[in-house]
Amino acid sequence: MRLVIMMSFALSFLPGLQAFTMSDNSMPSAKETDVEAAVCGVFREPLMFWLWHTMAGKANPRSLTNIPGVEPVKFKTRDGITLGGYKLAAKNPKAYLLVAQGNAMIADRLAADLQFFRDLGSDVYIYDYRGYGVSHGKSRLAAIVDDYIEIVGHLNTLGYGKRFLYGISMGGVILLNAVGNTNLYSRLIVDSAPARISNLGCPERYDPVAHLPNDGARVMIISGGRDSVVPPGQMDELIRLARTRGARILEDPEFAHPYQDSSAALHRRRQHEVADFLSQE
Repeated sequence: MRLVIMMSFALSFLPGLQAFTMSDNSMPSAKETDVEAAVCGVFREPLMFWLWHTMAGKANPRSLTNIPGVEPVKFKTRDGITLGGYKLAAKNPKAYLLVAQGNAMIADRLAADLQFFRDLGSDVYIYDYRGYGVSHGKSRLAAIVDDYIEIVGHLNTLGYGKRFLYGISMGGVILLNAVGNTNLYSRLIVDSAPARISNLGCPERYDPVAHLPNDGARVMIISGGRDSVVPPGQMDELIRLARTRGARILEDPEFAHPYQDSSAALHRRRQHEVADFLSQE
């Protein structure tokens, strides 16, 4: 309850804070060339990441000791930041699956659940965003997008036959910005991400809808009719455009936000839908 009150209190001030930040569509300033510079408002962006950190909680690597095949991984970015995460190693993997989680999640909380995809034959990778969990650095949108450009590039050098990406909520925003309109992946699932984040004070160049590939056959978009975090209306523009470009669209009236579905059966159904899309040639 305390976190809900804190979030509501902070959100009530965000429109006013925006008046003290650069306009949404302005070009990058000299300061923005800093990797960890805020691009969604010098007050707004650090405040929101602080709230999300608080909601995500602290890392607990000991919780993974009973997960078979899990191992810690590290990745060093171009600006010298060490990102930490986990790899769930499959037997004879033919693909990798990189999972980018929501903005109030840390990697060790999802690792056990991701065994489902490991057991289907993919090496699964999940990293804490910079500033979260076991990763270093300051959490800033532009820096995190750059991190995933680098991580995807690195994984693509490891000899996997298939390259799968799964973005959950904010993770979908990150992955679309990082590599959406590229040929660096085989399949990309965007689960419950908004079409735009410019309405939150971010520059329009970070709107997910601007990064859909022209050929959307490799992309799946998932929207839940019971999602109160990213309601269907916030995804409409993304879904309409993706549909015209041949993407697979799943609008399930019973789905809520990822990891908030009302039953384990619904959550498992979501996972099977993702797995089915990844398995298609």
